[in-house]
Amino acid sequence: MAFFERLKAEASAEWHSYTEHPFTNAMAEGTLPEAAFRHYLVQDYLFLIEFARAYALAVYKAPSLADMRDAAAGISAILDVEMDLHVKLCGGWGLSPAAIEAAPAAGETLAYTRYVLDTGMRGDLLALKVALSPCVIGYAEIAARLAAMPGATDESNPYRVWIGEYADAAYQEVAANAVAQLDDLAARYLTPAREAELITIFREATRLEADFWEMGWKVST
Repeated sequence: MAFFERLKAEASAEWHSYTEHPFTNAMAEGTLPEAAFRHYLVQDYLFLIEFARAYALAVYKAPSLADMRDAAAGISAILDVEMDLHVKLCGGWGLSPAAIEAAPAAGETLAYTRYVLDTGMRGDLLALKVALSPCVIGYAEIAARLAAMPGATDESNPYRVWIGEYADAAYQEVAANAVAQLDDLAARYLTPAREAELITIFREATRLEADFWEMGWKVST
């Protein structure tokens, strides 16, 4: 079994809570209250800023030039592509870049981003990539599942753009590459003694991802 699949298997309860959270199902059904989605969009933008910092840390932690280039490509993808797409998506919901950047980060946003950065500071590139993987890979899995649900991509669903962005072949390829890179790092640096530590990191990062959905879900209830 590939390393990432082993991580998912060991954290199956946390992974299920994250990838099948009611917030995501409500997006596919088109029933998520708009206030909840707006709150999520703002916090996700703030999260992406910190995510870019984590990839910058990955450049520093990279043991090889190829790993450095991979991390640098991740920074560029976030700053030059994903954040621009996010701004456009936010604009469709009446949220300007100035308003988003002026918003305070929620506790859940701070907890998750600080955990990822702290994990990277304390550990090596493999530990950092494990902490990043629930977001990068999980969004692809979530969106693919949602896109297959009846009506999820219909014109009448206000959340079809978000679903389409992450279900699109381009992002699915990003996630597949992340799986391959994680497995490659594990092949080089994983030892039996480290596996339990990395499973703990993956569980915690996945739990914090679920908390991120829960943050938005609370707005809707």
